[in-house]
Amino acid sequence: MNLIRPHPFPVFTATEPLTAAITAQPVNLKAPNGKEYLQPTGIFIDNEFVQATNPKGTITSIDPATELEIVKVQAAMAEDVDKAVKAAKRALKSPSWKKLPATDRGKLMAKLADLMESEQELLATIDAWDNGKPYSVALNEDLPEAIGTIRYYSGWADKTHGQTINTTPEKFAYTLRQPIGVVAQIIPWNYPLSMACWKLGPALACGNTVVIKAAEQTPLSILVLGTLIQKAGFPAGVVNIINGFGREAGAALVQHPLVDKVAFTGSTATASQVMKMAAPTLKDITLETGGKSPLLVFEDSDLEQAVKWSHYGIMSNQGQICTATSRILVQDSVYDKFVAKFRSQVKEVSKIGDQWDPSTFQGPQVTREQYERILSFVDIGKSEGATLVEGGCAHTGSQGKGFYIAPTVFTDVSSSMRIYREEVFGPFVVIRTFSTEEEAIDAANDTTYGLGAAVFTKDLERAHRVAAEIEAGMVWINSSQDCDFRIPFGGVKQSGIGRELGEAGLEAYTQVKAVHVNMGNKL
Repeated sequence: MNLIRPHPFPVFTATEPLTAAITAQPVNLKAPNGKEYLQPTGIFIDNEFVQATNPKGTITSIDPATELEIVKVQAAMAEDVDKAVKAAKRALKSPSWKKLPATDRGKLMAKLADLMESEQELLATIDAWDNGKPYSVALNEDLPEAIGTIRYYSGWADKTHGQTINTTPEKFAYTLRQPIGVVAQIIPWNYPLSMACWKLGPALACGNTVVIKAAEQTPLSILVLGTLIQKAGFPAGVVNIINGFGREAGAALVQHPLVDKVAFTGSTATASQVMKMAAPTLKDITLETGGKSPLLVFEDSDLEQAVKWSHYGIMSNQGQICTATSRILVQDSVYDKFVAKFRSQVKEVSKIGDQWDPSTFQGPQVTREQYERILSFVDIGKSEGATLVEGGCAHTGSQGKGFYIAPTVFTDVSSSMRIYREEVFGPFVVIRTFSTEEEAIDAANDTTYGLGAAVFTKDLERAHRVAAEIEAGMVWINSSQDCDFRIPFGGVKQSGIGRELGEAGLEAYTQVKAVHVNMGNKL
């Protein structure tokens, strides 16, 4: 995502008269796997796809496997963001949403999940085409997670509640859990639909209204989701979807005076700017940002499993995972054996290919910019004196095109090296040794990040002891990256603020109101 720049905003109200919007026409597309569909290209406001203020301002979606254009979609400007936010504000106050029984709100969400399930192959096709991830992964991993998240939170819609509080006989006190209001949600490109559903699910379950901005690198599938939101019967303005560049649409959305909360997933650098722009109006904020997650392998671990999970933890999804376990720390007594087995795993499993080949494990990186960034870190690693043992180069696609990179492994790294400390966000891993448990914990915590971590050991006491000491929002014991929408997700330090998923995810989208009832206290 482009870094967000501050955008000056006048004061707006939600009651200004509406002007007639021009409908944006969809485009007929045929994906490389033969799937044909209508791709919306406009901005989704008030349950309609409308043209942007400047219809010539567009975002081009590129197939990262062929480097060819898929389609252009319209990019929102500040004026379009204003329209979307006002639509969300009107919906928040409209009886069709505000007075809708919570159980019925859950039914709408359940219907949306059912509609997504009925279009699972199409949605997976779009994410694979637009993002570069293998179609098999989008279909069998990403979409079930996205659908499951919406379905999970549909069940929570009528299960959020306040409490009564015992004080004195002269007072009856209780609390209400109420929606925060209009929520701005900015999602990343690595899991386009999954990340959208992580945010939409709890926000809608709690009765908020939403303006959600997709990543400019992957603008397509969320627009198709808009057609399903229409079909499910959500009132107009409850969910509004925009595409746009961070410097324009993102800045306008974060700073808009009618936005009550911002939820952002992306880089730590951009998150810090989001915080700055949200600060003048003290907006509620949830951030899920970068990581340089450690994976610890102790000498008593099941080495075969440690190797397989370590490989999956960094090389799946082209290494484009915020929680990727990109720093592997191995006890010195098994280090050589682990490295040899890990290299074999890379050679055997990390088959590089286009999205549509069923045997592909690793597709292209999402954009040329990301591709070039990863290759630049290869040069940095070499210049710092680390040993390159696998990859470290571009991989030529079947058509001589595509943003492919060979899985890259560095050893002989030190804690001062940039490749050890900075997030690369690709199929790029560093491996180093440790001697003792204390040394392993110190090395794991020697980072500004704190998103995820993994520990491999058969010693149950050690597993729990180390998990408690690692400074991270999540710790996997004898696995890596097996997230679950029922379990809280989030980081500490510079990896974020707040939690998503699970029951904890609801807390980010409600506010507590205390009500004091005088039952006879006279002055």
